[in-house]
Amino acid sequence: MIRISAGTAHILGFCHINTDVLPTTAYLMTGERCIYNCGFCPQSRTASSRPNLLSRITWLDADLEDVAKNITTAFDAGRIKRVCLQAVSGSQTLTSIKHIISTIKRSSNVPFCVSARLKNSNELKSLADSNADRITVALDAASPKVFGEVKNGSWEKTLEMLTNAVKLQPGRISTHLIVGLGETEEEMVRIIQQMRDMGITTGLFAFTPVPGTRMALFSPPKLDSYRRIQVARYLIEEGLILASQCKFNSGLLTSFGLNRVVLKKCLVNGKAFQTSGCPDCNRPYYNERPGGVLYNYPSELTPGEIEAAIYTVLFSLEEEG
Repeated sequence: MIRISAGTAHILGFCHINTDVLPTTAYLMTGERCIYNCGFCPQSRTASSRPNLLSRITWLDADLEDVAKNITTAFDAGRIKRVCLQAVSGSQTLTSIKHIISTIKRSSNVPFCVSARLKNSNELKSLADSNADRITVALDAASPKVFGEVKNGSWEKTLEMLTNAVKLQPGRISTHLIVGLGETEEEMVRIIQQMRDMGITTGLFAFTPVPGTRMALFSPPKLDSYRRIQVARYLIEEGLILASQCKFNSGLLTSFGLNRVVLKKCLVNGKAFQTSGCPDCNRPYYNERPGGVLYNYPSELTPGEIEAAIYTVLFSLEEEG
């Protein structure tokens, strides 16, 4: 058995849900009740959350062979563009990952990404040799202090793992960063630049409080703060600015080093506010509920949505030329 997100179950034909945006990636999950204890995660070992949750998404049980067959059909028909496997850490995680990849790859050449918390270089090498097209090692936290408080692990070892991963699979490594875990905007902007300099693709998430987790009573990030970080990530990823050009006041981002006319031209396509990360990953409603405020837009924005997002950013900045 394997778990698939509700949206993935819909697009693969296992069930029907009412949704206005379909996932462009098939999202899978293996494992349950992680050996680690991340404060934000409903799969952490001390969480009392429902075991079929990851972030606010519900995951459904399905037969792996059936999932592989339906992924092949959906990929060939163009309904999905890739597969993303989220591995919950346990004693047999790597074995499970490799079995899932081989099962799906037997019948399809669908691009395959694995997101896993790896213990050592041997696990990294084994995963790199397993026919995964992309590996994600989630940093999540933007600073050593926040990492220690929220993930209870080693910031330095995670950075070392990312460094080694890039050497093994240059151009095919991603990481996740979660806005709202207690970092400053300056810390987030600088780690985004560091990841870009290392050749690592950054996927940006908004912290989502989930009942039963250690951080259930924490608040999600303010929308204006998240929008500023989205813009910084986009401008840095596109090579339009460096983090060193940005200005900060007590940790808050106040300037991207661009005048407003230039900044608006950079943002008018709306791409800065769409879901970021691996290619063809849109993660519909991973951070938010349908009908509510969208942190990450899972599809192209309307002109009105673009205008509103840009206004939110510009309203909070210092005047620049």
